[in-house]
Amino acid sequence: MRRKQCEVTDFQKIQQILDSTNIGRLAIIGGDGHPYITPVNFVRYSGNIYFHCAPQSEKLDNLKRNPKVCFTVDVPLAYLVSRFDQKQHVCSLSQFYHCVRQNNISKNRR
Repeated sequence: MRRKQCEVTDFQKIQQILDSTNIGRLAIIGGDGHPYITPVNFVRYSGNIYFHCAPQSEKLDNLKRNPKVCFTVDVPLAYLVSRFDQKQHVCSLSQFYHCVRQNNISKNRR
């Protein structure tokens, strides 16, 4: 993380962030070898994250082929005033947010 002062490592705070939303993004490797990311509704229960997956789906096929994943949630807090500066070719769009990201989640199917 580039801004270490913004990093949240407190387990309770991470749980609060996860509990403040019910939509996350699951990033997996698609059948063509490229990243595949999809929004998923999720619930947190007993320290695990669960999300729906149909028995016959591209998401499940991709997970079976390559179990390496990344799951992330973010909670926007405030948007900052922004504008595009054509002279500098810079967009100063930014926002304050909470974010939780976890790589290499272990499989737990029911």
